Amino acid sequence: MKKFFQEIKADIKFKSAGPGQKLTDPAGQNVPKGSLAWRPARMERSAPGKEAREKAPKEKANPPALKQPRQGPTDEAQMAAAAALARLEQKQPRARGPTSQESIRNQVRKELRAEAAASGNPESPGTNAVPEPKEEGAAHLAVPGVYFTCPLTGATLRKEQRDVGIKEAILSHFSTDPVAASIMKIHTFNKDRERVRLGVDTIAKYLDNIHLHPEEEKYQKIKLQNKVFQERINCLEGTHEFFEAIGFQRTMLPVPGQDDPEEFYVLSEAVRGQPQSLDRHKEQLLRAEPVRALLDRQRRVFRPSALAAQFDLPGDFFSLTAEELRREQRLRADAVERLSVLRTKAMREKEEQRELRKYTYTLLRVRFPDGCLLQGTFYARERLSVLYSFVREALQSDWLPFELLASGGQKLSEEENLAFNECGLVPSALLTFSWDVAVLEDVRAAGAEPDGSILKPELLAAIEQLS
Repeated sequence: MKKFFQEIKADIKFKSAGPGQKLTDPAGQNVPKGSLAWRPARMERSAPGKEAREKAPKEKANPPALKQPRQGPTDEAQMAAAAALARLEQKQPRARGPTSQESIRNQVRKELRAEAAASGNPESPGTNAVPEPKEEGAAHLAVPGVYFTCPLTGATLRKEQRDVGIKEAILSHFSTDPVAASIMKIHTFNKDRERVRLGVDTIAKYLDNIHLHPEEEKYQKIKLQNKVFQERINCLEGTHEFFEAIGFQRTMLPVPGQDDPEEFYVLSEAVRGQPQSLDRHKEQLLRAEPVRALLDRQRRVFRPSALAAQFDLPGDFFSLTAEELRREQRLRADAVERLSVLRTKAMREKEEQRELRKYTYTLLRVRFPDGCLLQGTFYARERLSVLYSFVREALQSDWLPFELLASGGQKLSEEENLAFNECGLVPSALLTFSWDVAVLEDVRAAGAEPDGSILKPELLAAIEQLS
């Protein structure tokens, strides 16, 4: 069929090129061979005869007749041609995009560079941050923002204030407990966890040598210019404060074979008589964890409302920090390899769940049988067991078994203990509280009435109207 249309096009072009010219004619010799005006005369296609040779000059002498305009194809012919071309296109393989790993990498690199450039400007298109809500709608937000609680002072901190607030609390703790404060500083101020682990193990080794060899003088002092000390300990914030807090003193001591003295940490005489204190401080250092601000649940109770399923969230629930943005870009860069291989259903589902991890927080509401709503803020990676505990703390009878149902009646089992982002409960969701059907009759037989208000009275006293 395609060849048929090509022949039709060639014939049309041949007829529209004008009258033919003989190669022996002077006019025909000046016409380039490759041009459309050049073509053998139609009469040359047949066997040349005397009548044809005599007739040709006569035809040439006559003025060329006006060419009649060629009628276009009918509507039926156009429809048939379009259908034929469509069938040909379906048979031909479609052009595929670049499938080589190198071309895919180049494309993803371009996208990542564009996103990185756009991330510097919050108003640039393509940024991962969701615009802040308008000021006139701030009063109707479901929650004013994401807040945290400092575990040392109990102060409430906004999301952008948490790191500074924690550091200030640790520094202020030096006046009351310098050992504990220095340990918290080592684990919190230094972000490289592997380097912290190596430094802490080295300090523990120093203290073990003092405890195991209390009479040997060489274990009672530490040379500050020692290569191991410089590479593993001196580079960490808080290590010098720790040594001074547990009883070491900086002293300049002579070094054999050197003219100039060097600086050492020397254990004081008072601490040498109490080796058990060093062992206690060592265990504190090894067991310590970074001090992290605790997420404020911002627990609220609302009256029954038709707006229960509507969530107007602030930008804190969506905007990514610089570290979170880099992690998101790394995950997208890792997707380069997956684009060049076939993926199973399990692989696709895993990637879909990974997409849900871009949400850091989620706002959840639980509707009780009387219509009241319990609201709280959670990390998107927290487990269902945390939500069950949150609800159980609000019940008058926290021993009664219950169930939580997602939209569509899907049961969220506490035993499965999935993360909220794995259940699709991000960045917000409305759940339904339901008593366990298996024990509902037994509860009613015991005199309890679970169909009424089941929240604690102090929570109902602070109930609000959802707007």
